[in-house]
Amino acid sequence: MTLPSAFDLQSFPVARDFITRTREAFVAQYLREGDVVCDIGNQGKDIPELKAFRVVTLDITPDTNPDVVADITRHNPHLADGQFDALMCTEVLEHVVDPFAAVRELRRILKVGGHLLVTTPLNARIHGPIPDCWRFTEFGLKVLFRDFETVSLEKLNTPDRNLFPLEYGLVLRRHREGLDESDPREMRFQPVD
Repeated sequence: MTLPSAFDLQSFPVARDFITRTREAFVAQYLREGDVVCDIGNQGKDIPELKAFRVVTLDITPDTNPDVVADITRHNPHLADGQFDALMCTEVLEHVVDPFAAVRELRRILKVGGHLLVTTPLNARIHGPIPDCWRFTEFGLKVLFRDFETVSLEKLNTPDRNLFPLEYGLVLRRHREGLDESDPREMRFQPVD
């Protein structure tokens, strides 16, 4: 077993605090009384700030007793189109085997006008649950979520490491029915400071 490094011991609590603050801000700003919120990859965690809402937990495994067992990288016919007012997908996307398919399914089950919270690490060691497949830059996240309106994109910078944030936190909005037909390969390239 590999022991955590000094960097891990220092950055892990800072990242956890960022995730918690990002989730709390999302709940306070974007959720409304009566909303049905799907917490994806919850792993049996109690999230106190969600007590005022109808929460549906979703996970790929029944081990943590989620309300719904589903693989977000596949079409789940037992989940209706636009079933949820809001989705919370914190520290999940790095673990899915097909993030593009996952984003399509998230978009499908979110109501038009609904909000999605995503947090994901960039500068973090491989962690459980395994598999831990991906790290996304903010540019990759913009391509991945091109069929959403980006309401906010926050980053937790790594001390002394410019352009390599510990974490990203995004709030996205499903703003229309159709998909973005733009080709992400047509992104403009710009110099980096």
